[in-house]
Amino acid sequence: MNSRVILVTGANGNLGQAIARAFLVEAPANHVWLGVHSRRDAADRLSAECPDRCFAVPLDVTQPASWKSAVDQILARDERIDVLVNNAGRHEDGLLATLPLSAWETVLKTNLDGTFHGCQAVLPSMISRRGGRIINLSSLSALLAPAGQSNYAAAKAGMVALTQSLAKEVARLNITVNALCPGYIETDMLAGMTEDERKVAQARIPMRRFGRPEEVAAAVRFLACADAAYITGSVVKVDGGIL
Repeated sequence: MNSRVILVTGANGNLGQAIARAFLVEAPANHVWLGVHSRRDAADRLSAECPDRCFAVPLDVTQPASWKSAVDQILARDERIDVLVNNAGRHEDGLLATLPLSAWETVLKTNLDGTFHGCQAVLPSMISRRGGRIINLSSLSALLAPAGQSNYAAAKAGMVALTQSLAKEVARLNITVNALCPGYIETDMLAGMTEDERKVAQARIPMRRFGRPEEVAAAVRFLACADAAYITGSVVKVDGGIL
């Protein structure tokens, strides 16, 4: 497989780390850029393992100027971006009747606005090269919205709609845009669940277990590969069969 240049946002978390490692293993010549904001300890450790082809880059996904700076840095070194994985996200759950405005705005800004800014930032390079892959990490909450997540579900559903619209706009340019909707995955987001809560959640999953970050990473890597060239505008669930 030819070498590629990949940018993964939210690369300090469990899922971002698994995605980055999947691309590093895929081909010895791949360059993987780790977009990180406030925390970067895990990203720095990974880049130290592969200093010649894995690089941490400061990136606040909510700020267009930060995206421009990160993309300019990548293009200055590697001259192109072949794959963008919009993985950065956050949630602040609560009932809508009492949800603080700040929780609504922050979650929408990080998940939905961040995806918009990221797509806009990389598209000029992809369009000029007439090729690219964009994978947006949405959530099962976009398709099966739970109580207490009006902000998160709305943001993730918006990511699905953005994905499908953009896919139509750039399909003829050999740029594919797809969304992944993970269900319960063993990441930091589940760390606060009690044992009873975990049992209740697992009982809803036909496979009776939570997914692993590596299983989501495998789906990302497939959607980014040459064999997936005719898949665009798709919404792929990684949820153990819940929906």
